[in-house]
Amino acid sequence: MKKDKLKPMLFSVMKQYNGKKFLSDVVAGIIVAIIALPLSIALALASGVGPEQGIYTAIVAGFIISFLGGSRVQIAGPTAAFATIVAGIIARKGMDGLVLATIIAGLILVLMGLFRLGGLIKFIPYTITTGFTAGIAVTILIGQIKDFMGITFPEGTPTIETIDKVKAIIFNIKTVNYQALIVGGVCLAILIVWPFITEKIPGSLIAVIVGILMVKFLKMDVNTIGDLYTISNKLPAFHFPSFTFNDIGAALPDGFTIAILAAIESLLSCVVADSMINSHHRSNMELIAQGVGNIGSALFGGIPATGAIARTAANIKNGGRSPIAGMVHAIVLVLVLVLLMPYAALIPMPTIAAILFMVAYNMCQWRTFVHLCKTSPKSDILVLVVTFVLTVAFDLVVAIEIGMLIACVLFMKRMSDVSGIQGWKYYDPDEDPDGMDLKKVAKHVRVYEISGPMFFGDADQLASVSFKDFTKVLVIRMRGVPALDATAMHSMEQLCDRCEEKGIQLVFSHVNEQPFKTMEKSGFVDRVGRDNFRPHIDDALEWANNITGKQSVSQ
Repeated sequence: MKKDKLKPMLFSVMKQYNGKKFLSDVVAGIIVAIIALPLSIALALASGVGPEQGIYTAIVAGFIISFLGGSRVQIAGPTAAFATIVAGIIARKGMDGLVLATIIAGLILVLMGLFRLGGLIKFIPYTITTGFTAGIAVTILIGQIKDFMGITFPEGTPTIETIDKVKAIIFNIKTVNYQALIVGGVCLAILIVWPFITEKIPGSLIAVIVGILMVKFLKMDVNTIGDLYTISNKLPAFHFPSFTFNDIGAALPDGFTIAILAAIESLLSCVVADSMINSHHRSNMELIAQGVGNIGSALFGGIPATGAIARTAANIKNGGRSPIAGMVHAIVLVLVLVLLMPYAALIPMPTIAAILFMVAYNMCQWRTFVHLCKTSPKSDILVLVVTFVLTVAFDLVVAIEIGMLIACVLFMKRMSDVSGIQGWKYYDPDEDPDGMDLKKVAKHVRVYEISGPMFFGDADQLASVSFKDFTKVLVIRMRGVPALDATAMHSMEQLCDRCEEKGIQLVFSHVNEQPFKTMEKSGFVDRVGRDNFRPHIDDALEWANNITGKQSVSQ
């Protein structure tokens, strides 16, 4: 099965589908819906929107992405990675600004899939994905401290940036509501302990029930969702935002951020799922599905969505093996929305905070973070820590941009370190008997060997090539050069200029395919002469010897 096949996985799976597989997918879909319900509400609130909008996202995006997706088992919906980004966009530009940015992100994702750019995600270093994932986890945790502890902020307190939230918490710590702290602590304890009791019933559902019972029957003075938000059980309704061309330009950066994050998260989730079911996803089809799903979510009142690793893993563990499970999960959430959504008003805010604490803990990968800090080269640790700090202190866009910039610079430095050009040493067989087995090279021939890729980071090394007054032929051995860029090509032309001034003939040995094509395209091959490009060093030396007509010193 080709990974880049632009065909939804559902259409392939249905060829061998049967009643037994359908029953298994239905059971898995129902269980995943139960897991997704409190998470979708919690993540919607963390994103600064109403609780029902998290359900809308899981329904619309979840169904579309499963139907069109390139994975057998991917479950999509709102995820923690988007929470701080969405909250920031809404605070700055409102809900219409978020809808426009999400539609733009969806279009970008569709284009990425159509142009088969799914494979490019692998070029984002692991240290960057680990760094920003840990950073997002910390920002989510900080963002929920207020509700977990029942702290009250004065009206007008800036709380968009993470640093602002930390300051507000510190300055208003005296307003802690200990009843809220008790509810949050009990719910958090349930979430920690419950998986050791059973995994058949989600701990988040138990925490929600216990939280509601504590507040209702113990008469605790704790904010609930209904106290802060208006709850609606209406089905998603179509809404197209009003916008101008200026609005599109303003929304483009946010759209790119959402698109890149959605691509990374969804394809990472697909890779994890592949390892669990021994399958292969279609990355480009998955990107198209993510794009269409996000457009659908935005137009029907939802927020950005992507593949959710935890829900996808739960789907697999409960027997889901086709996209039908994800579609069932969306349909079940429709029923929950219509029948049970009014009861969401009873959920205490500290309970939501406790659920998000666990989400943050599970996504932070602190063990991986510590392991990388202990075992990685210093340059990789720098990228990891800088990405993490910038994600927390500023935002994900700045973190990825600067993280990628540092990673690229360090990569080029490493490539430059392993690249080099070295001249052959010449021996007189009468003075040094150890040189008897070395290659015979005419006195008027000089040989240099280049190793590693030739690019702008080390192209100036060609300036170190030197020759004697009696040198007539310069042999450049390039068997160790896999690639040649325009800057290195320019340096090669400068070397050719120097040789022409001195009357020296250039001869090349074993030029690989990519460097040769670059030389050919620039006209360099014809300038030097095609006969002077030899397939092997022995052939090149013989050709050089024939040019000089002399043979003497051995190398």
